[in-house]
Amino acid sequence: MAQRAGMEHLGPFTFNAVRFALGGIVLLPLVMIRGRRDAAAGSNRSSTGTKGIFQGGLAAGLVLFAGASLQQTGIVYTTAGKAGFITGLYVIIVPLAGLLWKQRTGAQTWLGAVLAVAGLYFLSLSGRLGVARGDLLVLLGAFLWAGHVHLIGCLSPRTDPIRLACCQFLVCSAASLLAAMIMETGAFQTGAFQTVTVRGLRAAVIPILYAGLLSTGVAYTLQVIAQRRAHPSHAAIILSLEAAFAALGGWLMLGEVLSRRELFGCLLMLTGMLLSQIDLRPWRTPPAAE
Repeated sequence: MAQRAGMEHLGPFTFNAVRFALGGIVLLPLVMIRGRRDAAAGSNRSSTGTKGIFQGGLAAGLVLFAGASLQQTGIVYTTAGKAGFITGLYVIIVPLAGLLWKQRTGAQTWLGAVLAVAGLYFLSLSGRLGVARGDLLVLLGAFLWAGHVHLIGCLSPRTDPIRLACCQFLVCSAASLLAAMIMETGAFQTGAFQTVTVRGLRAAVIPILYAGLLSTGVAYTLQVIAQRRAHPSHAAIILSLEAAFAALGGWLMLGEVLSRRELFGCLLMLTGMLLSQIDLRPWRTPPAAE
């Protein structure tokens, strides 16, 4: 909802540039505090570690930029419901991609992913699913979101998650700003770009603050922290609940009415998430303590 509302006043690249800049700026005080704490504790972070965070943040930021740009641009040409459903297909793409590097995904997780996709269908789509330009853009974005989940799953256990999140947000913001200057106002028409941006920022301040501070600064950072221990397929299923929570939030806070079909979709998604997390084999002998 915030993304579509913001794009009534700003282009998709400009919106993402400001959104991810806010997310990175919010994390800068935490990065500084953690740096001072490490210095006080006598922790020596080598240049190799800093270089690793920068390289990881650069890679994650560029993938995030590509996925967010395709999704944000695709929303212009398709409905929000179809965009939500197609983006949510990454809950299937993530375990499929994991097979390429021999990640084990149990039948229970596969079943949970299928239920989550079915739930997204009932929640997001009420009419005929056609394939249009916007749908294809969002579908390409879904593959990049799946890649981002795997990339964060690889990087997060090896690096400081706060620094990694901050770095990827700032990289994504810089790439989005460059794309906005080239594609949304003509080849580097700086004066026109600044005029359009200032007017748009004033009109879209609420959606931008929500998307920048909460959706990016809080939610994406928590994803990086959580994936230090979460399996990528489990993380994808849990992240797919974004559509269900958005619908429930609109019902509770905005008075939007959920149909029986949409409530059934929410129930299927919740069931899929729980199924992927709950051990259905209580009789299994736990591993012996060392």
